[in-house]
Amino acid sequence: MKHNRAFGIAYMDAGKGRALPDYRSFNKAAQRLIVALLFFCPLSAFADNTWSYHQESDRLSNRSYSFALSPMPPRGLYDNVRLKITCKDNALQVSIDADSLIASQGSDFDFEYQIDKNPPVTLPMKTFKDSKRKGYTEEYAKRIVDDLLTGQSVFIRINTMIRKVLSAVMPLENAADPIKHVITDCGLSLSDNTSNESAYSLSEFEQEFGKLPSVQQQQVLSKIKQIIKDTQKALLIEK
Repeated sequence: MKHNRAFGIAYMDAGKGRALPDYRSFNKAAQRLIVALLFFCPLSAFADNTWSYHQESDRLSNRSYSFALSPMPPRGLYDNVRLKITCKDNALQVSIDADSLIASQGSDFDFEYQIDKNPPVTLPMKTFKDSKRKGYTEEYAKRIVDDLLTGQSVFIRINTMIRKVLSAVMPLENAADPIKHVITDCGLSLSDNTSNESAYSLSEFEQEFGKLPSVQQQQVLSKIKQIIKDTQKALLIEK
């Protein structure tokens, strides 16, 4: 009986008189390889699908800041775009980081996002002064963050200067803790909408309001104006 380097110990086939490999040794080696792969894969594969919280220090000002970073979209299906929620100098900022050209430095562009199956929302963003592939907004940061905390996934679209549309989708199931941590760092409070997923959002109102005839729109606005006045009066009385 002889040894087979590829498959381990060989044995004789009594019927045909030739040596056959013993696959038991090979199976054990394969099992060890599979275990090793399972041990290392979660560190890279599953982590890529998770939002994360980070704290870093600005090299120029030496001030610390925090941010929540989204996972990368599935490869081959979408563009390489990432969302980033940052608290720096007590200011909340939502930014995007893409591998592709968006616009020239310091230029405006349209950023569109859709939470689950809700109506899409389009807001302006601006590229950083030193980058054509990164954009941000501070004016609408809180609104975007509040919407992100109400859903299970977000689909985003970016209209670039070369008329190309970048798109990406990201899960939101595990985004709450990192994002809320950043909001807390900025000393901001969570919107009431984040605690009630069925709450009527501003984006839903804008979408449905735009479908109404002009006469009905004026009626709705008149009622809203009266509600605001009544609310202001009630607040003054409480004071």
